[in-house]
Amino acid sequence: MASPANHLPQAGVGTPPSAFEEATYRKVAWRLIPLLMLCYVVAYLDRVNVGFAKLQMSSALNLSDAVYGFGAGIFFVGYFLFEVPSNVILHRVGARVWIARIMVTWGLVSILTMFVTTPTMFYVMRFLLGLCEAGFFPGIILYLTYWYPAHRRGRMTTWFMTAIALSGVIGGPVSGWILKSFDGANGWQGWQWLFLLEGLPSVIVGVLVFFVLDDRIGKAKWLTEEERALLERNIAAEDATKEDLPLMTVLTSARVLVMSFTYFSFVMGLYGVSFWLPTIIKATGVKDALTIGLLSAIPFAAAVVGMVLVAKSADRTRERRWHIAVPAAIGALGLVLSVTWAHDTTLAMTALTIATMGILTTLPLFWSLPTAWLAGTGAAAGIALINSIGNLAGFLSPYAVGWLKEATKANDSGMYMLAAFMILGGLLALSAPAKLVNR
Repeated sequence: MASPANHLPQAGVGTPPSAFEEATYRKVAWRLIPLLMLCYVVAYLDRVNVGFAKLQMSSALNLSDAVYGFGAGIFFVGYFLFEVPSNVILHRVGARVWIARIMVTWGLVSILTMFVTTPTMFYVMRFLLGLCEAGFFPGIILYLTYWYPAHRRGRMTTWFMTAIALSGVIGGPVSGWILKSFDGANGWQGWQWLFLLEGLPSVIVGVLVFFVLDDRIGKAKWLTEEERALLERNIAAEDATKEDLPLMTVLTSARVLVMSFTYFSFVMGLYGVSFWLPTIIKATGVKDALTIGLLSAIPFAAAVVGMVLVAKSADRTRERRWHIAVPAAIGALGLVLSVTWAHDTTLAMTALTIATMGILTTLPLFWSLPTAWLAGTGAAAGIALINSIGNLAGFLSPYAVGWLKEATKANDSGMYMLAAFMILGGLLALSAPAKLVNR
C-alpha cells in the first residue's frame, strides 16, 4: 500500500506551496539555520580577527603593513590547496563528521596563533588555519542543496551568510573590548587574549555539530515520514534537471571558471573591507580600540538588513543576475566614497556602510548561480573549486591593499582597486544565462 506521503501535493513553478510544505520547510529552517549560522559566526571571526589583532600585534612584533597583509592573506593559500579534496570527502563521509573535524582543528590553530613571535611564525599559523578551515564554507553550501530546492535556497543561503555580518556586529565590539580589557592580564598582551578567547568557541561548537547535525533528510529523526517524503521528492525533482558531471569535466569547465572569477571579484571587495575596516576607521581620527570596534559593527548590522531584503526579492521573483549586479555596483560606489570622505568620520562610516551592504548582499545570491545546474560529486567539486579560486582573492586583496597603502601613503588606490573588482563581478554575473540560473 502506498505511503500517504506519496499523495502529498508537490509545488511547482507557478503553483503555491501547500500549508504542509511551508510548515515543513519552516521546521527544517529552525533546526538547521541557527546552528549553521553559529558555525559561520565563529568561523568568520577566527578568520578576520587578525584585523583587530593588528592594532596591537603590528607594533608588538614589528610587522609592516605589507607583512601583515601577506600574513592575513596566506590563509587562503592553504585554503585553496585543500578545498576541493575536503568537499569531496564531505560529500562521501557526511557533513556531521567532517564539519566537526574542520571546526575543532581550526579552533586549535587559531588559539595557538597567540604564541607567534616572528613574521615567519605568523605566516605558518595563518597558512595552517586556512588548511584546517578548507571545505567548511563550500561544504555548507553543498549541504544546503541536500535540503532545499533552488527557489528556497537563496533565502536560506542568505540567512546562513548573514553570519558574516553578525560576526562583524558581535566581533567588532567584543574584539575591541578584549584588546582593551585583557591587555597585560597573566602577562599576555590583548592580541594574544583575542586569539585565545575567540578560538575556544570554534572547538566547542565543533563538538556540538558532531552530536546535533544530520547528514541527510533520510537521517533526520526529528522529521515525520510524510515530511521526509515531501523534502526528498522536491530535491529529487530538482536534481533531475541538473548535471552530475565527471570530476575532471567540472574542474575544466569554462562555465565553472567564469563563476570562479565572478566570485573572486566579490571576495576582493569582501576581504578588502573585512581586514582593513578597523585600520580605515582609525585613519579617520578614532584612536580608542573599543570605539573602533563599536563603529565597525555599524556597517555589518546594516548589511544584515540589506542581505535579507534583497534575497527575499530574488526568491520571490526568481531573478538572480540583476539582484547580484546592482548591489555590486552599490558596493563599488561605497568604496569610492569611503576614501572621498575619509577626512570626516561620520561621512566615511556612511560610505563604508553602503559599501559593506552592497558587497555582502552579492555573496549569498552568487551561490544561486552555480548550484542551479551542478549536482552530486560534480556539485561538491564545482562549488569547492569556485570557492577556492574565489578565495584566492582573500590572499590578494589584503596584500594588495597593504602594498598600495605603503606605496601611495594613502588608502585611496586600494579602495579604487576593490571598487573596480566589484564592477567586474557584477558584469560577469550578468553574463550567466538567465534560463539556467533564474529558477
